[in-house]
Amino acid sequence: MSIEVKQIHKHFAAFQALDNVSLEFPSGKLAALLGPSGCGKTTLLRIIAGLERADSGQIILEGVDASNMHVRDRKIGFMFQHYALFQHMSVFDNVAFGLRVKPKALRPPEAAIRKQVTELLELVQLGALAKRYPEQLSGGQRQRIALARALAVQPRVLLLDEPFGALDAKVRKELRRWLRQLHDELHITSIFVTHDQEEALEVADEIVLMNRGKIEQTGSPLEVFNQPATPFAYNFLGPVNRFEGKWSQGALHAESGRLPLASAPTGVQENAQVVAFARPHELQIIPTARPDNGNDGVPAHISRILPFGPMTRVELTQVNSSTQFYEVDLPAQHIGALQLVQGQLVRLLPLQLRVFADATQGG
Repeated sequence: MSIEVKQIHKHFAAFQALDNVSLEFPSGKLAALLGPSGCGKTTLLRIIAGLERADSGQIILEGVDASNMHVRDRKIGFMFQHYALFQHMSVFDNVAFGLRVKPKALRPPEAAIRKQVTELLELVQLGALAKRYPEQLSGGQRQRIALARALAVQPRVLLLDEPFGALDAKVRKELRRWLRQLHDELHITSIFVTHDQEEALEVADEIVLMNRGKIEQTGSPLEVFNQPATPFAYNFLGPVNRFEGKWSQGALHAESGRLPLASAPTGVQENAQVVAFARPHELQIIPTARPDNGNDGVPAHISRILPFGPMTRVELTQVNSSTQFYEVDLPAQHIGALQLVQGQLVRLLPLQLRVFADATQGG
């Protein structure tokens, strides 16, 4: 089922949770609402589910205005972060609950319920645990039971609020892979809320990046990671190095050094104040002793060299600054070739640099 969100506004007293949000979620896709705490992503999810009412705007489900539709009539499955399983019920009865409380005219026969629940437990790979109780399950198993319960009512849409937020890193990674595989089997239109960039990039077909009640950027994981549209998007989506200064004569002139670019950045005027970003793998380290070094680059001292298998992360501190830090990722063999050591003075040059006008300076 397709979902369309039209010009949604929502306030909580003086706080504006959502500010004119409009989005489209195509049928059968798995989308992530990604952003920091307080950005409005959970509020938007609850408005789509019918658990919260917008101040204004519309929720369109498969072409029908559902803005005033009761939550039970939207046929939406909702999965909470903290499972919300009934502790006094077995696994089987938890999954069957939504079917058994349907109005009598809509309730399937008990034999049909048992067949459907059995199939769902097999689908989430927990068929052997039907008679256990939630307290006898691991966190990952409980989360899969919660998902089976949400699927039992055969929802047209599945909404998940921080589905793996309460689990440890190893279990989260396993469940992310499992959720992606399950979605590929079922093809239910699904939206999940997360503040975990890696989770969104790994699982979703489409990412909606939110900040302060607004949409910063939408696109595929590849698009939003490789082509961040705003400084916020760059900062939020993975590790990044930040530079500030003035754009002039084909280079960013920072207080600490000059960073040349092959081409002028779009929309940035000459002599404008700018901010610029480079990922750790987009910086190169130039030993200051090299004769071809020139004056380009930002001078920095190597603080630590951290080997991680085939890649090595180099942490650096800007010269004459105890608060400006940089990270560079290099193939392990390059460390030896460059003869890098802790404490060494080097210069940092970007292989790629994304430049934005600095809105805080009015430039």
